[in-house]
Amino acid sequence: SAPSFVINFKVGSSGDLALHINPRLSEGSVVRNSFLNGSWGAEERNVSYNPFGPGQFFDLSIRCGMDRFKVYANGQHLFDFSHRLSAFQRVDMVEIQGDVTLSYVQ
Repeated sequence: SAPSFVINFKVGSSGDLALHINPRLSEGSVVRNSFLNGSWGAEERNVSYNPFGPGQFFDLSIRCGMDRFKVYANGQHLFDFSHRLSAFQRVDMVEIQGDVTLSYVQ
């Protein structure tokens, strides 16, 4: 399979994903979605630039505001993702899986 990785902001008790980020290196896309009550929502893919590439280092900052997540890569705004899970405060897990090596998470 082609290299990719995922970052999920998850509600552990329900399995809901308030934010699912999936950079697909072979497509050059950064897919975002939510998974609520057992169903995927509508994918969002548009980004003004794509910082993810095979073997590339990147610094990702994900900020959760009252109405949306704001995501920055290497200090530059990458995308916003409006909350689809109204109780976004219930997110209690961050899952990172796939073809990525972590230097640190804070």
